[in-house]
Amino acid sequence: MKKLLLCSLLLAGLFTGCKNKDSTQEEVAVPEAEKSLQASIDQYPDSFLLKEKLIQYYRDNGSYDRAIAATDRLLQKDTINSRLWFIKATLHSENEDTLKAIKAWENLVLLEPLPEHIMALGSLYAFTKDAHALSMADALLQSKANAATQALFIKGLYYSSTGDKIKAIAFFEDAISADYTNSMAYREKAICLYDLGKYVDALKVLELALVIKKTNEEAYFWMGKCFEKLDKKEQAIQNYQMALQFDPNYIEARDALGKLGVK
Repeated sequence: MKKLLLCSLLLAGLFTGCKNKDSTQEEVAVPEAEKSLQASIDQYPDSFLLKEKLIQYYRDNGSYDRAIAATDRLLQKDTINSRLWFIKATLHSENEDTLKAIKAWENLVLLEPLPEHIMALGSLYAFTKDAHALSMADALLQSKANAATQALFIKGLYYSSTGDKIKAIAFFEDAISADYTNSMAYREKAICLYDLGKYVDALKVLELALVIKKTNEEAYFWMGKCFEKLDKKEQAIQNYQMALQFDPNYIEARDALGKLGVK
């Protein structure tokens, strides 16, 4: 789910290994970079930096299970290390394991209630229709940090998730008023309008989002969906293709093109 991935990116190639798939089941080759990191850890077992580099190596290569396992081993020895909880929360968020991500963010917020951590947790609460999202947003509003835009955005997400699209739109508009460069608020407002069947209005909002960021692949994707609803197939195809131009791994855009008969 791209929205969950975007939540984690607010704070922050796939590695498949050389797995032999024939019947001999030969041992999987370990990349030299991983061997080198592990050798360094063996030589300096007390180095947290080296262990974090290994986790980052797994993460960069899409091996989330191994990255999370390595993080958990460190947490077993240091359960109140906020840096480790941040890493664990980010990994689960990017791996789209919502429940485990929420638990990790909760632990992090207890240890280190920074605005960016509260926002990440509040956004996940909102996605899962958990009313705690509203208390997280209020906590942001009461903090000394300039976090009004984020708080309004979280409230909009919550009401959108729970089906109150009109109320959600009002909060997204307030978030945009507080920060006109908040491209995610434009996107979420447009999605609400789309859900309400107001496709032309949604297109106008998405056009504004593209003024803010011309490489906004999600704006192009949702424009494609709006044009589909308006029976404008060619415009829909063009926008899905633009989404893929800026994000070749945008699976939803590729699937949408496939349904329109475009490979």
